[in-house]
Amino acid sequence: MTRQYTTGNASISFETPVFIQSCASIVSQKEGEGPLGSCFDSVSSDPLFGTDTWEAAESTMQKKAAALAIEKAGLDFSQIRLLFAGDLLAQTVASSFGTADLGIPFYGLFGACSTMGESLSLAALCTAAGYGQHILCATSSHFASAEKEFRFPLGYGNQRPLSATWTVTGAGACILGCNPPARPVPGELSTLRNQDTCAVITGITTGRLTDFGLKDSFNMGGCMAPAACSTISEHLKDFHRTISDYDAIFTGDLGMVGQKILLDLLNEQNIDISSVHQDCGMLIYDPQTQDTHSGGSGCGCAASVLAGYILPELIAGKWNRILFVPTGALLSKVSFNEGDTIPGIAHAVVIERREL
Repeated sequence: MTRQYTTGNASISFETPVFIQSCASIVSQKEGEGPLGSCFDSVSSDPLFGTDTWEAAESTMQKKAAALAIEKAGLDFSQIRLLFAGDLLAQTVASSFGTADLGIPFYGLFGACSTMGESLSLAALCTAAGYGQHILCATSSHFASAEKEFRFPLGYGNQRPLSATWTVTGAGACILGCNPPARPVPGELSTLRNQDTCAVITGITTGRLTDFGLKDSFNMGGCMAPAACSTISEHLKDFHRTISDYDAIFTGDLGMVGQKILLDLLNEQNIDISSVHQDCGMLIYDPQTQDTHSGGSGCGCAASVLAGYILPELIAGKWNRILFVPTGALLSKVSFNEGDTIPGIAHAVVIERREL
């Protein structure tokens, strides 16, 4: 069992780290054509993933990512104690339909685009408490299913403002455990380990709902940036750290508009993260050639970038300690149509490179 203790008002530190044993990423063609295209495990040229509906396509994508993470770890489904998974759709149907036949005890989550941070946080808590040797986290989104759920049918052909982000068609999955992953074996195992180097979770900061009264569903970055600001500043306070303690801080999907707002809000608190900040939504697409406006968004954005790019680069030595802060806009089609505001949430996860 891993010892853990609370620190500050919203954080938990793990005295003994929680290991990320494997990770997997699945994306569609547009994401594969972006700057990180070569990083993902699988790129599908078929946005329907062999199914008949957008929702079924997303379910299939998430299931493939989950199964691949399990395969990479050299495990079978029966060895996974718990599954924390979520998506953007009502009643998390992509996750529940996608993973139903895996036979894994399941918790369905909704944190909008922050869901990968939520799933990693809950899985790390359970792992640290000794409630499972292997716990799976999975998250997905699909451009077409999200547009259908929250905005307009694609055939409507509505114009997107420059503040809008493009929902990533992608899924990411990670397996957490108390023990280090086994050494990779060509053709058999592809665990998250580089020689004697692993990726570990050493702390989390749970976000608070933050609502600045914004109502524009085409400006997700503006809705989520205050939550990211709140969580990052709280995290630094709780852990008694400064920006220099991190090699990189990755937000989920603020995009170009949200990034500027975040930097301005933090500067008001005399916190300058500009030298270490990166945004998954800005990394996954090339806005000049792919017409994605402010950047990428969706549950699958932070999840696929984490699994495909951040974690492999971390164990390769690019960074020693990062802060992963997925951000979510907590709206529904009901709340939006009734004129409600759009609260934001962000959950922070400390991930470090650890020598065994």
